[in-house]
Amino acid sequence: MSLSTIAVLYRWKLHSGKEEAFKQAWALLSEQLIQRGSLGSRLHRGADGWWYSYAAWPSVASRDDAFNREPLDAGALTIMRAAVAESCPEVVLEPVVDLLL
Repeated sequence: MSLSTIAVLYRWKLHSGKEEAFKQAWALLSEQLIQRGSLGSRLHRGADGWWYSYAAWPSVASRDDAFNREPLDAGALTIMRAAVAESCPEVVLEPVVDLLL
């Protein structure tokens, strides 16, 4: 049995010295989004110096609903925004079939 989901790719270049604060804020927001229906996400730094996060959602509607509820942690959002030097538009892939279930 497989689960059809959507995947979202986020990409950022961070200011030097802001990586740890960014990772901690991202972890907090990631937990909040799991409580709102996210299937989880991963964050890593690529060899190219960019930071990548891959997030999975059951559907586009569930993702939209999670972001349309009460605001996420304002302090964590502020920390993340201050750490970002450059970002790319998000990429939404739909549907993605998870064959690992």
